[in-house]
Amino acid sequence: MKRKNMLTVGMTAVALAVLAGTAISAQDRYTVKVPNGLAFSEFKGYQTWEVVAVSQTGETIEVILANPVMINAYKAGAPGNGKPFPDGAKMAKIHWNPKKLETFPAATVPGTQHDVDFMVKDSKRFADSGGWGWAVFDYDAASDTFTPGTLAGKPPQGNDAKCGFACHTMVKTRDYVFTEYGHR
Repeated sequence: MKRKNMLTVGMTAVALAVLAGTAISAQDRYTVKVPNGLAFSEFKGYQTWEVVAVSQTGETIEVILANPVMINAYKAGAPGNGKPFPDGAKMAKIHWNPKKLETFPAATVPGTQHDVDFMVKDSKRFADSGGWGWAVFDYDAASDTFTPGTLAGKPPQGNDAKCGFACHTMVKTRDYVFTEYGHR
């Protein structure tokens, strides 16, 4: 009987350690920050934001989400109305590696997550990059963790809050935003 209790205690301890490890790794994303810039924690709750659009570029499938400040600006006509997005507007772009849907192989759907990109409008904090700050966080499925994008990534990231500025200058007249709000 004593041996059975020790086994139960040991199994319980292992289970608690695994659960604690899972909880810690799930929380790790909110401690990650790109140098001189955005923290993952600044976008807490992004998973529930409204969808702006979906896209496919290169080898990934993406969904672009926006917080209510950005959605309201889109609905008011930005950026096509010539007005910039207001400070506090935020976007998230989640990239997945594609896979074929088992139950309907003609469909391509999101597989493992590849990374997540963020951008936020803060004209004071990011005055030298069009008022926007950017961040890319690569995802590692094996450890369920995110790390800041690097110059070795695809596309290469400058690994700071200006990492998206060079690319986004081609849409300067659209307040540095590529994505249009899809018709519903």
